[in-house]
Amino acid sequence: MAVGSPPVDTSQAREAAEPGAAALTARRCAAQLLCGDPAGSAEEVTGRLLAVQAQDPRGARLAIRARSAGLTAADVDAALGSRALLVSWLNRGTLHLVRTEDYWWLHPLTTPQMRTGNSRRLAQEGVPPDDAARAVSVVRAALDADGPLTRAQLRERVAAAGVRTEGQAMVHILALATIDGLIVRGPMAAKDQAFVLVSDWLGAPPPALGRAAALGELARRYLAGYAPASDRDLAQWAGIGLRDARLGLAGCGAVQRQDGLAELPAGLSASGRAAAVLPPPLLLGAFDPLLLGWASREPIVGPHRQIVTVNGLFRPFALAGGRAVGTWTFAGGQVTLTPFAPLGDQVTAALDAEAADVRRFLASAAVAAG
Repeated sequence: MAVGSPPVDTSQAREAAEPGAAALTARRCAAQLLCGDPAGSAEEVTGRLLAVQAQDPRGARLAIRARSAGLTAADVDAALGSRALLVSWLNRGTLHLVRTEDYWWLHPLTTPQMRTGNSRRLAQEGVPPDDAARAVSVVRAALDADGPLTRAQLRERVAAAGVRTEGQAMVHILALATIDGLIVRGPMAAKDQAFVLVSDWLGAPPPALGRAAALGELARRYLAGYAPASDRDLAQWAGIGLRDARLGLAGCGAVQRQDGLAELPAGLSASGRAAAVLPPPLLLGAFDPLLLGWASREPIVGPHRQIVTVNGLFRPFALAGGRAVGTWTFAGGQVTLTPFAPLGDQVTAALDAEAADVRRFLASAAVAAG
């Protein structure tokens, strides 16, 4: 592993500043599968986290790597091809990797609030409502006849129908078709993920969950992968209102802690209630769930706010002692670490081993970059 500034062996990476903060981070990392027994499949990781942000395809795959053992990026691609996993615009109007069975109730719960913003963006891109509806019809017909198809292939079909596709117009046309429940991102087509019709790829939907039941399921599944957490944490992560978040937490029987955070009853918590230890040093990818699951990133990021850029990109970072200790890049098959401060021998050796595992994991990747 190349290092941006030479490490000096002076000390171990420090733990979180306060014992209480370290304990909270340890509990959350255990819920996130970053310590304890690793997962054995991409589906298991995705099921625990419920939804993994996937606007950066490599980052989504690296989130699987950090929480599993022995998998490769090709295993994630295989799960997409087998219809076990899919990617769609869901929470917060952002692309997320989810299990297929969870799509059916997450989509109606988290996408209606996207419609107003989507209409506004289409108008800004020069696509009036009639053209947007025509474009969605073209997308649907193309996928029905020739799907799966990539975004570039669908862009050609829509442009041929006389609808503007320049700039971000095509992205928002595809988002509209997604909001309408017509399409999702399914199998890989070389280095691109192809779009498919929901009706073709997923088949008939299961019986619909009522809204109250869906909110309860959302809260239960969120706490399984992110507890301890607050109602505001859930609302921000899922992109729902605070009232709905509170209804969901009440509906899933969440237990309120003395610090005001919620968790599942002991019998329902997959990570258990035993005192958790902080995870070993790790290399986490772009948009890792450890930075996206709660309203505040302060316990992990501390003063190193450059991990999140001014335009909202979440950079890959190194974790040690429960805190971010540097950023890293992957180019030309090489991991380059830039630590925020000198790292000790043990942390450096552990991150070297992580770099080797990143190379192993990505060696089979169809998606070379985000």
